[in-house]
Amino acid sequence: MSDLNKLTLTQALSDLRSKKISPKELVADCFARIESVDKKLNAFLTLNKKQALEMAKTVDISLPLGGIPVAVKDNFLTKDLRTTASSKVLDNYIPQYSATVVEKLQKAGAIIIGKTNLDAWAHGSSTETSDYGSTKNPWDTNRLPGGSSGGSAAATISDECIVSIGSETAGSIRQPSAWCGASGFKPTYGRCSRYGVIAMASSTDSPGPIAKNAQDAAYVLSVISGHDPQDATSINENPWVIPSKLPDLKGIKLGLPNAYFPSQIKPEVKQFVLQAAETFKKLGAEIIELDVLDPKYAIAVYTIIQRSEVSSNLARFDGIRYGDDRSKFGQEALRRIMLGTYSLSSGYYDAYYLKAQKVRTMIIKDFDKQFQKVDAIIGPTSPTTALPLGATEGQAMFGELEDMLMEPSSMAGLPGFSIPCGFADGLPIGLQITTPQLREDLAYQIAQNFQENTDFHLQKPKL
Repeated sequence: MSDLNKLTLTQALSDLRSKKISPKELVADCFARIESVDKKLNAFLTLNKKQALEMAKTVDISLPLGGIPVAVKDNFLTKDLRTTASSKVLDNYIPQYSATVVEKLQKAGAIIIGKTNLDAWAHGSSTETSDYGSTKNPWDTNRLPGGSSGGSAAATISDECIVSIGSETAGSIRQPSAWCGASGFKPTYGRCSRYGVIAMASSTDSPGPIAKNAQDAAYVLSVISGHDPQDATSINENPWVIPSKLPDLKGIKLGLPNAYFPSQIKPEVKQFVLQAAETFKKLGAEIIELDVLDPKYAIAVYTIIQRSEVSSNLARFDGIRYGDDRSKFGQEALRRIMLGTYSLSSGYYDAYYLKAQKVRTMIIKDFDKQFQKVDAIIGPTSPTTALPLGATEGQAMFGELEDMLMEPSSMAGLPGFSIPCGFADGLPIGLQITTPQLREDLAYQIAQNFQENTDFHLQKPKL
């Protein structure tokens, strides 16, 4: 193994196009790495080795992602390749077609090397609810990687792939990226097609990339975005175009909400996020303290709306069309179905679901108000660093509390970037950058500027 798997996407594309390396060598090194470390990590559920190595022989390296090994979260349908959503209900499910995001990757020359682990049905923020066992954090295998895209984040940062695809409903790209030290880019709701993604909460599900740095994540987003007539919630926009880099951040106003530093925040997380704010100041940005709607309200709103949409979406998995019957649902899925069905039931709909939607509108209006004062909002991605395995046991609201700082922006459909901004006890700390809808360009420019002036994203776990 020549460690080609350690290359960033930008480096790999350059080496492939100059014929310094071949797609087959790159793919083979990723599989060698998976063989070497994945027993410890459990990041992959299904490997696509034979087909991937075959494709590597004939792939057109002049394509946007020609020859790049990509790992895909296992809630994206992949034609003729098992897709389980980490639930035993779909243990043997082989889709007849691929998700639009997967098709876009393949048309761009990407080589799908396997499907990554997640919380079953994407229900959680730890990957512990997977029916196939938890993924482990590459920085400390006694800790959680975050979720629900925990497998994708762990696979990326441990160099088992060059880049990966995740999905976010309220933190599921950004939170595991924070806990694993990756760069996770959650786009505006509707920027990337949901067609062929096993639905969790249809009004917030957003596919997006998890990468080794912000530049790589932006490149992948430019490939997988764009209008899809097969998705009614798809924005009628052309694929997102990567903006030019900014030399500095002069003239940019960054909001720092006091409410994003709740009482349970780990002191080191607060310290490094405030240190990042100082870095932004040195780059020319103006830091403005904001008084925003407390994120705790978003927890209640998200819980009601997400559970309600889950109960509706999981109703189709009845054991007739998709594999095993409903007795195979795990405890977390059952809890969410029950709470969601209750929230939508006659007599309770107005009290819970309708009220939650009204508060959601208040959250959206509050962001609109804040973005009249600032260009972007920064803060911690998660209040803590990666927690120990087993931390979710008996904690029905674990995910909501760990994702509380991202839930407001998810409920408002806003884009967000999580990038590493420090380390505490050898574990990465995530900084999130949130911008108005369709302003991925600004989120990327800010993240990219930060990474050009820091080296947190260059540090790697020793497995």
